[in-house]
Amino acid sequence: MGVGRRETVAVAVGVVLVVAAFVVPYLDLGIVTPLINASPGRLYSFADTAPIFGWWNAHVGWGTVPAIVIGAAAVLWGPSLAQRLPWRALTLATWATACAWAFSLAMIDGWQRGFAGRLTARHEYLRQVPTVTDIPEAVRTFASRILDYQPDSWITHVSGHPPGALLTFVWLDRIGLGGGAWAGLLCLLVGSSAAAAIIVAVRAVADEHTARLAAPFVAVAPTAIWIAVSADGYFAGVAAWGIALLALATRRTVRAPWLAAAGAGLLLGWGIFLNYGLVLMAWLALAVLITAADWRTAMRALLPAAAVALAIVALFASAGFWWFDGYTLVQERYWQGIANDRPFQYWAWANLASVVCAIGLGSVAGIGRIFDVAAIRREPGLYLLVIGALLAIVCADLSMLSKAETERIWLPFTIWLPAAAALLPLRSHRFWLGVNVVGALLLNHFILTNW
Repeated sequence: MGVGRRETVAVAVGVVLVVAAFVVPYLDLGIVTPLINASPGRLYSFADTAPIFGWWNAHVGWGTVPAIVIGAAAVLWGPSLAQRLPWRALTLATWATACAWAFSLAMIDGWQRGFAGRLTARHEYLRQVPTVTDIPEAVRTFASRILDYQPDSWITHVSGHPPGALLTFVWLDRIGLGGGAWAGLLCLLVGSSAAAAIIVAVRAVADEHTARLAAPFVAVAPTAIWIAVSADGYFAGVAAWGIALLALATRRTVRAPWLAAAGAGLLLGWGIFLNYGLVLMAWLALAVLITAADWRTAMRALLPAAAVALAIVALFASAGFWWFDGYTLVQERYWQGIANDRPFQYWAWANLASVVCAIGLGSVAGIGRIFDVAAIRREPGLYLLVIGALLAIVCADLSMLSKAETERIWLPFTIWLPAAAALLPLRSHRFWLGVNVVGALLLNHFILTNW
């Protein structure tokens, strides 16, 4: 097993970044306060395990043994199975493995604390669902209830997102699937399906061999810790399939490329009404369009997608919610909360440390390979997808609207980064896959993650 210079440098930078992010909040050497514009106490009072949002709590649970078994099986047999399985079987196996991996990690914290109770917490969507008795009225007045310190303001997570997020759980409740377990199952199934969407997209913009190499890494990525169960896992799954359909439309390998493009527009258009930050998926969409055979093919995919996405915007506008009004008010609401107590001087770079934790050092090693210019020229597809995800993360970071909790908030972008490990030398895959699995297990067993 050889480790090249690029991946060694990338991993070393990642390790230093993570160590610094964990250590700095606990330092009291007279230089920390001016450096991060906050005392150590003020900093970690809002993120006890900064840069990860959670609490120190060494624990095991019902999911411990299954998680270890799934992780070990993925390391030992994942790469070889990914090469042998028929393509359709591989996509289903990748989804099933990602789902089982995410659920087992959640069950380390227990059924109620780790799964069924996650979305019923004080600031979560399900607390708001019983108050929505008139859906059209809720949408029409949604923006007026975003700001805090008013009698009818939305709770934290509802106010921080467009109405589509709340509507999802209201509709789920209306069809008789109310409560935290059903909501968690929706997030788990849709969120874990992103693993299949990613390899579908990679196959379309690169080739099947590259997609097969990426499959084990996306199936047992550490991001699964936050996919099960958070609404951001649901958002990530919706956005991932939007990008995958757009990729299929640009390659015109489906019977009706225009229909795939329209489906991409539907999912990506719906996505920006789930999470304002999903507008940054435009970077990945651009990456996909660049890989098209020519500009005409790209336009034949873009136009139906854009038309359907704009129709979603028009539909919400006709119902009384204008996206830009919501986004403007959300920024004001953000600064009404604890954002003022989270110094950007720390979180600007600590957010990136949380990304390293969320994707694993094996993925970081793969990202180190994207700076190989000669390789990019040979096969640009996967490189462009990874660069698109990285650009989305940089934009989200510089917006100053993401400080802490980014291991969860940035799931729609970070789930694409483990695919970069496909760029690593084949003989090193099991090693880096093992590094990712062990990292996820350690993090989940020593930190009780929030949300």
